[in-house]
Amino acid sequence: MIQPVSPATQAAAAEYLSRSPYLNVFISHALLNDDALPARKNLAVALQGTDVLGVAYCGRQLAIAAEPAALAAFGEHAKRHRGERMIVGERKTVRTFWEIVRGWHVAPRLVRDRQLVMMIDRDRLRPYERRTIVRQARMEEWNAVADGSAEMVRQELAYDPRRGAPEFGAGIRAMIDRDLWWVGSTDGRLCFFCNIGPWCSRTIQLQGIWTPPELRGRGLAAASLAAICDRLLEVSPTLSLYVNDFNEPAIALYRRVGFEHVGDFATLLF
Repeated sequence: MIQPVSPATQAAAAEYLSRSPYLNVFISHALLNDDALPARKNLAVALQGTDVLGVAYCGRQLAIAAEPAALAAFGEHAKRHRGERMIVGERKTVRTFWEIVRGWHVAPRLVRDRQLVMMIDRDRLRPYERRTIVRQARMEEWNAVADGSAEMVRQELAYDPRRGAPEFGAGIRAMIDRDLWWVGSTDGRLCFFCNIGPWCSRTIQLQGIWTPPELRGRGLAAASLAAICDRLLEVSPTLSLYVNDFNEPAIALYRRVGFEHVGDFATLLF
């Protein structure tokens, strides 16, 4: 049975998601940290008696974490919540879910069939050179942050979020205001960008990781990312991220810093 998450089921749903914190951090964040009413209304739980068999977020993205036995029911639930821009989750789950819904769903414009989920903790963080200055981004830098973020999205997701979307810049400014964007600089120039995405008690997910192409190959990204991880590991036991399996330079960067592969995502984009 699929039903909205309620006060009566929230604790059990959170416990289910906590079994795979790095794969489920987005849904956990929506469940536990996002007080916005629309976000909370997008959460659904699959129950068999009192047992939780899965949790899904059906909003602009459909994020799903579920046992195989619950996927058909989530597929029926998804019919009433159409219009998502992506389906994302653990790779096997997304593949099975897509086979269930593909008969009525629009076809994806882009498939990221395997994305490595990686994590780091204090013990895994490798020694690094303090070659850059890292700090939270400042509001007067929002244009540079937005340009870097848009270029990252364009390369990773094959669209430019700046086109026809005036709210993109507003969203960047709001994140800077909340101290969620981090930058690295050298010789007074910004050389690295990343932001804090969803989080739960076990991990913070890093997103928007970007180095301007003309500044690559100098070790600036590794130095900046490691220093930012060093800072953030003071407030979270682990950090995590995910990366397309074909992005070998990025994977090599993350491994140099100390990130370890712990699971696989898949993403379908519409």
